[in-house]
Amino acid sequence: MSNLVRDFKVFTGNSNKPLAEAIGRELKQALGKDLGHCEIKKFSDGEIWVKYADNIRGSDVFIIQSTNTPHENLMELLIMIDAARRASANKITAVIPYFGYSRQDRKDQPRVSITAKLVANLITVAGADRVITMDLHASQVQGFFDIPFDHLYASATFFKRIEKLNLNNLAVVSPDVGGIKLARAYAKRFNADLVVIDKRRPQQNVTEIMNIIGNVEGKNVLLVDDIIDTANTFTQAAHLLKEKGALSIIGICTHPVFSSDSAVELLNNAPLDKLFVTDTINNERVNKVKNLEVVSVAKTFALAIQYTFEYKSISSLFDTDKD
Repeated sequence: MSNLVRDFKVFTGNSNKPLAEAIGRELKQALGKDLGHCEIKKFSDGEIWVKYADNIRGSDVFIIQSTNTPHENLMELLIMIDAARRASANKITAVIPYFGYSRQDRKDQPRVSITAKLVANLITVAGADRVITMDLHASQVQGFFDIPFDHLYASATFFKRIEKLNLNNLAVVSPDVGGIKLARAYAKRFNADLVVIDKRRPQQNVTEIMNIIGNVEGKNVLLVDDIIDTANTFTQAAHLLKEKGALSIIGICTHPVFSSDSAVELLNNAPLDKLFVTDTINNERVNKVKNLEVVSVAKTFALAIQYTFEYKSISSLFDTDKD
């Protein structure tokens, strides 16, 4: 019988060091584990070079890296996975707080790529044994992987924060049809009305709000979405809700992509009483949005890492209200 004692080590790329460090603090407090040391450099032409400073032979390795832009973040993740595999890590788990490219999950028009599937293939071929992520834009992306995939939800964390507001007469609004399932979870949790905004998208990143399905007059509104990118859809929805008589509007978004300064301007000019986001993306534009509060999901990811290593079920971290 082998006398080898199982161990795990956690490393981070450059995409979201603040969240990784927060996860590290949670693991330090719970298990006495610090983040491992990994050197990541670039050659003068931009090529990425990775070396694990710690010995990881036989260890379970967890790599924390969101894959939002710049695109080097995805490449960095792939190289870190490959380096861990070649260093004889026992198991490699890619912890991807924000899974970029998940919006390209199908052929919605001729001659386009299903890029979410391509990224899934890249991560698997690089050598990952498992993926942990949060609030995929399209849940079916889980099926693109042939390795274990854990899909966490930020809603459980948001629930605790929203409850402290002691809001009554609530309506939960999805800014588009695709977000109905997410909004339904909030409506169920807070025993609120469910409202949907019908929109049309003539081209990428351009939306036209058409009409609202439901009643928000005199109600406190939770406007819920998984991603805010250009902020066009989200802010148009907020303006429409105010026009229809919403008493107050609280925005909730997992991934603050905020891809341009114009997104910040739109959000600052929108009738939002409060906007809650998570720290899945390290984005300096977050600090420029008024009435915004960041709710950390570090503890959720730390527990997911711990339970995965200990072969425990992580279903308690899932938001079962989404079923």
